[in-house]
Amino acid sequence: MIRRLRAVLRVPGKTELLLVVLFGTGFAALPVLALLPSLWGFTVAWAVTYLADEVLHAKAPGFVRRLATLQLSRTMRFAVRSVMLLALADRMDAPDALLIVGLAVFSAHFLLVMLYSAVHHAIRRRRILPVVVRNLDMSGIGIPERPPAYLYRRFLRKLLHLDLPAHAGLLTALATGTWYWAYAGCALTIGATLVALAALLGQFRSVRRMPRKDAVIAEVNRQLVGYRPEVALYFSFAAVSRDFMYQVNMWIETLERLDRRPVIVLRERASFRYLGRTRVPVICVPKADDLAELELSGVRVVLYPGNAGKNVHMLRVAEAKHVFIGHGDSDKLASSNRVSKVYDEIWVAGKAGRDRYQRVRHAISDEAIVEVGRPQLAPVRLHADHVPGPAPVVLYAPTWEGWSDDDCHTSLIPMGVPLIEKLLAERVRIIYKPHPLTGKRSPEAATADRTIRELLRADDEKADRAAERARPRLQEIQARLDELSGRHEGDDAQQLRDARVPDGAGAAEWQELRDEWHRLFWESRSAAGHQVILGQLPTLYECFNQADLLVSDVSSVVADFVASLKPYVLTNAQDLPDEEFRAAYTTAGGAYLLDRDCTRLPEILRSVREPLHDPMASQRRELKEYVLGPDHPTSMERFNTAVNDLADKALAERAEDLVAPVA
Repeated sequence: MIRRLRAVLRVPGKTELLLVVLFGTGFAALPVLALLPSLWGFTVAWAVTYLADEVLHAKAPGFVRRLATLQLSRTMRFAVRSVMLLALADRMDAPDALLIVGLAVFSAHFLLVMLYSAVHHAIRRRRILPVVVRNLDMSGIGIPERPPAYLYRRFLRKLLHLDLPAHAGLLTALATGTWYWAYAGCALTIGATLVALAALLGQFRSVRRMPRKDAVIAEVNRQLVGYRPEVALYFSFAAVSRDFMYQVNMWIETLERLDRRPVIVLRERASFRYLGRTRVPVICVPKADDLAELELSGVRVVLYPGNAGKNVHMLRVAEAKHVFIGHGDSDKLASSNRVSKVYDEIWVAGKAGRDRYQRVRHAISDEAIVEVGRPQLAPVRLHADHVPGPAPVVLYAPTWEGWSDDDCHTSLIPMGVPLIEKLLAERVRIIYKPHPLTGKRSPEAATADRTIRELLRADDEKADRAAERARPRLQEIQARLDELSGRHEGDDAQQLRDARVPDGAGAAEWQELRDEWHRLFWESRSAAGHQVILGQLPTLYECFNQADLLVSDVSSVVADFVASLKPYVLTNAQDLPDEEFRAAYTTAGGAYLLDRDCTRLPEILRSVREPLHDPMASQRRELKEYVLGPDHPTSMERFNTAVNDLADKALAERAEDLVAPVA
């Protein structure tokens, strides 16, 4: 019953469900207690609605957003409390003069909140700039400081809460019969709101010194001329969030190790919030017209980790060579998309990627495909270097449900929950790391994901409390990592104002802190405990290094895990014949196949518990080179060579065009 109610209300846990019940009960009780009237009952319900409202913003923001879609916004909820309080005062025979003053004060308070919102909107609009950068020195452009956080951030919540003195004063007056408290509270509410509005109006004067659009772009171009970028990583996505930015973040370290000078070009402002740490210059330019004004004439090679409509804004640059690098090598249709024909070259990890594209008839020429390996896989430790723990560690990393049912490969919906239940019965440790986009399209996938998390946490209630002791240090490290990454809560103007050319001092500290974070995280987890991994840390490859066995679906996760040579399992949720399944999916060649009912699971786990009984070991060794390419030269060397060769080719073609006679 509780689970069904949580599903209907779409709240994450029992605590959040209790808060929602208290919140709803409190609001429902306000008119009843006001009309009775019951001063003490009303005061309790009033306090419950205030407190539950605030906690729900932190614990269940999705529920609060859904309230707004029902026209029960925060402002409306505050208005309801004020109206009910006046109704209570009227029922308790408060003086007419006090009721008039109360109504006037609450009305004036909301009017001042509207004025404050208008000024805040005007400031925010003026501080939106055409370009935002990181790792370029923009100190010479003279951008004013952002207004203080206490005036600028979460301003609506702060302003609405200024009604507390008036509410508390009126309740005190009703309890004591001394009306002075009500008038004093009303005066304090109006006075504090007027002071806040005056302070923000003072900040409004400074935004008139914001530089013009052409001055901002001119300064960015001056910095680009000095830096002279040769390689650009270009990324756009219609709904950018943390869930999508892994497609960029996985390439950052590779870019930093290139011989050629790289730059990252992003098209959505939200990208900056989730971009990982890098010393590479980053430019975010949302409008195509502004992108055309940037000085990128020296760029020889443009790398695309994803297919997006806005890619055409960069593809039109004929002087550069355009390369689709993707964000993972898998057997999904997206990894051999005919759209890739628009690029000059397609870079794949190994021969498996080449063969995959060649199966798409009349799409991609063989000369356009270059095998470069997967430079990101350097941190993945080999099976021979792995030291198993007392209990087998199974990493379950299902893919998401895809954009449509046609490309849905996730095992979560048909078999995810039974699989976890059977793994728990086998007494193994489970690391559950779902795809970042899980549940974005399919409610069934979202429900299965929540159920699995509950199963693992319920089974893990008696796990070692060392995780709690390590939490403060982990949070401290995470905060410092965010600081070193260059991420902050500033708006466009503040991001541009704080942009600086990075020095090398932070890189070593950042790597040391990441290493310490991972060491503390895994050491603090009980040997018998399960883990649900949802954040950016620990990384997927660190999870690989902890696991003895991977269970996953048709996805790039499997292709990457092949680098470890550890046993892995592909889910065959449709129960296709083994031969048919292996013929359809390249990575199935070295996999144990798991049927929908998981009847093969005990035998599969034997390959971990008894390493000598691992019949797929030789197939995995053969598959590794086919999927990821040879170990020598390294993937980084091959990728760097491919960039250099294509850049030289672009430069040579440009020189030929300059000397070619005009017909």
